[in-house]
Amino acid sequence: MNRISEAFAKAKETGQGALLPFVCAGSPEPDALTRLLPAMESAGASVVEIGFPYSDPIADGPTIAAAMHVALEQGITPAKIFEQVSAVRDQLSMGLVAMVSVSIVIAMGGPEPFVKRAVDAGFDGFIFPDLAFEESGPYREACKAHGASMIMLISPTSPTQRAIDIANASTGFAYLLARSGVTGAREDLPDISERVRSIREKSKTPIACGFGISNADQVSAVVRHADGAIVGSALVKAIIAAHNAGKDYAIEAEHFVHELAMGLISMDHI
Repeated sequence: MNRISEAFAKAKETGQGALLPFVCAGSPEPDALTRLLPAMESAGASVVEIGFPYSDPIADGPTIAAAMHVALEQGITPAKIFEQVSAVRDQLSMGLVAMVSVSIVIAMGGPEPFVKRAVDAGFDGFIFPDLAFEESGPYREACKAHGASMIMLISPTSPTQRAIDIANASTGFAYLLARSGVTGAREDLPDISERVRSIREKSKTPIACGFGISNADQVSAVVRHADGAIVGSALVKAIIAAHNAGKDYAIEAEHFVHELAMGLISMDHI
């Protein structure tokens, strides 16, 4: 098992869900990952998703889109992301997932060279948010060849059988979107219990749920049913706010993730 599979296995053993924070590479400053990743691990993150800034982000709401825009203006590149991950990988036991547009992958030579380079830098898995399931074969093959997880997205509108097929084709975990639309913190959280149950009947792949989760109560509500909770926009917003206020954004991020981790309760589906 790679680190992602190990993280979900450990969460199941302890009777708790996994916590998967998302951070935007290059935000709030170009070398932020070298400070944020150790802070995430100290706070209790199981796996961290690292967004590769892209000029036309897919399904990202205003918070993450703005962070990516600033990161690109400040000169972040995939090569710099690889350098930062490589610099701290030995300090970390948690899994790292690259969330990256297919356009970036193609610009860097395609799935095989991109996945190899990313794995060499220390990544354990990949999410290609704009990759159609029907076109995922070469990406899945590249991930398998390098021992990496290939995580695919399950839309709220996908028919049940398609959702099951996507979950079974995913490795590490499948990413269940809690709602349609774009990312962003929300006050309410849709009921995912029936959706998770229907997928789990035909798939053993762990399910992590995201899109709008922003506090410990929502983390708790999610891991009552799913295997993990993904938190993106709320954390990115907190990091940027701390930086703009002249605070130590890594310490603020650690506190924020620690608070989220308080919502990791025993999962009643085990």
